[in-house]
Amino acid sequence: MLALRFSLPQAVARPTRMVERNTMVYRHSFMVIFSGFFEPLFYLFSMGFGVGALVGSVALTDGRSVPYAVFVAPALLASSAMNGAIYETSNNFFYKLKYAKLYDAVISTPMSLGDVARGEILWALLRGSLYVVGFLAVIAVLGLGGLGLISSPLGILAFPAAMVVGFGFAGAGMAATTFVRKWQDFDFLQLAIMPMFLFSGTFYPITAYPPALQVFVECTPLYRGVHLIRALTTGTPDVWIAADVIYLIAMGLIGLWIVGKRLHRLLLA
Repeated sequence: MLALRFSLPQAVARPTRMVERNTMVYRHSFMVIFSGFFEPLFYLFSMGFGVGALVGSVALTDGRSVPYAVFVAPALLASSAMNGAIYETSNNFFYKLKYAKLYDAVISTPMSLGDVARGEILWALLRGSLYVVGFLAVIAVLGLGGLGLISSPLGILAFPAAMVVGFGFAGAGMAATTFVRKWQDFDFLQLAIMPMFLFSGTFYPITAYPPALQVFVECTPLYRGVHLIRALTTGTPDVWIAADVIYLIAMGLIGLWIVGKRLHRLLLA
């Protein structure tokens, strides 16, 4: 990390110091970071293979039918990326901001509030990437066992697509956390996350909804991530995947901009 710091321009290297700091903090409790990976994995086995044995197959947008586990797996991959980003940019970020007063100390150095925001977003993406890599490893092992959950060569793009999902939620999650006043306020964040996880086409096609509700669900960020990754892993890309990428990147950038403004108000005003 030190060599990387001096080989990069300072505008790029400074945010990596937040990553270095967080890595040092978690070096003795690394499993705490990785623990969030297990929730989507349990859903994959219980829903994808358990309930999937009763469901059978599910129709895709191109009319093809795929096993239920193949339908569910990319949605849970998107959820893994979301979980990693949200976990790090909500409770952890709030503690460092409000209680540890970490950023008050950081901005007394040459680092700016923008460096802090970008560094924490980068750290959240790294945490999300651990979840994604772990989930993809499980999918690969199941594939070797004859339970292939990726049915298209485009599935190789699932990892960068998941990182786009993670970036969108990291920016939005951190922006939302800057408005949190006390721990109990995180219940409102969960009130948004849990319904998205359950109803964003994760476990069944959104064609089961009335048309008006379908339009609403299609506008939610997790649905855009699920649609993007499912299109890649099942080989059903359409013009909407470009909209998915633009939507999620824009969400992350807008969130990052809000974080910069809010941190300036909270720490310098």
